[in-house]
Amino acid sequence: MANGQWYPPEWPERIRALAEGSITPVAPKRAATVMLLKDTDGTPVVHMLRRRASMAFAAGAYAYPGGGVDPRDDDHLVRWAGPTRAWWADRLGVDEISAQAIVCAAVRETFEEAGVLLAGPSADTVVGDTTGEDWEADRAALAAHELSFARFLERRGLVLRSDLLGAWARWITPEFEARRYDTWFFVAALPEGQRTRNTSTEADRTVWIRPRDAADAYDRGDLLMMPPTIATLRGLTAYATAAEALAAAPARDLTPVLATARLRDGGIVLSWPGHDEFTKHVPTAPTGGAPA
Repeated sequence: MANGQWYPPEWPERIRALAEGSITPVAPKRAATVMLLKDTDGTPVVHMLRRRASMAFAAGAYAYPGGGVDPRDDDHLVRWAGPTRAWWADRLGVDEISAQAIVCAAVRETFEEAGVLLAGPSADTVVGDTTGEDWEADRAALAAHELSFARFLERRGLVLRSDLLGAWARWITPEFEARRYDTWFFVAALPEGQRTRNTSTEADRTVWIRPRDAADAYDRGDLLMMPPTIATLRGLTAYATAAEALAAAPARDLTPVLATARLRDGGIVLSWPGHDEFTKHVPTAPTGGAPA
């Protein structure tokens, strides 16, 4: 039975073109995404959004709030709580400047796309309700790239709460994709007093769903997801609370996952190292046409 794995029909042609040297890989852009959790009876639920059918990338797929790193957050030091930038640099496998920008991206995208802000007036507090008009004006300015997240925090007098995030996984878009991202996945718990809302221009639906229920729906083919999304969802099913998931994050392996493709017997074998469930054997026409 078919599952809900997102698989663009143009991939076989692009894989062949890459093998022949007629296209070259584009450099992946840095990105961050956050699995936002809240506790219910017996299991946490995760906040997911469905990408609009009009989106050029992964249309209709369920994902988490996330997006690209803003280079303006690289070198503007922000007020910071939790593990140091040096700690995050070691954890994420980057330099300290990049570590700050990636963590900023995770917190900014959660605010932009879910209305949830992992920051507070001090190192041990978090802002309350962020649904007021003044908050919405700032959120819209961030989404429109009119305001950097570092400047937003500075203007509001807020401390970024990096201790509320746990780094969970790292996936890099395959070399044959036209749009490539080097994405760090984080886990976080919904702060007390805050609530999510669909503030993303890229999503037509948002849900709170148990990871097991979402994974089962993917297995039935009812929910479309990219491999990193379903892989991280499966990882969340082992935990009974959001706190347990956060506590487990520091031990998670952040070795980047990068899909590989090879031509074999006129077809294509597509695989993600360490994730055998995504291996695809794609027969193609001799001319490199659409999958048979």
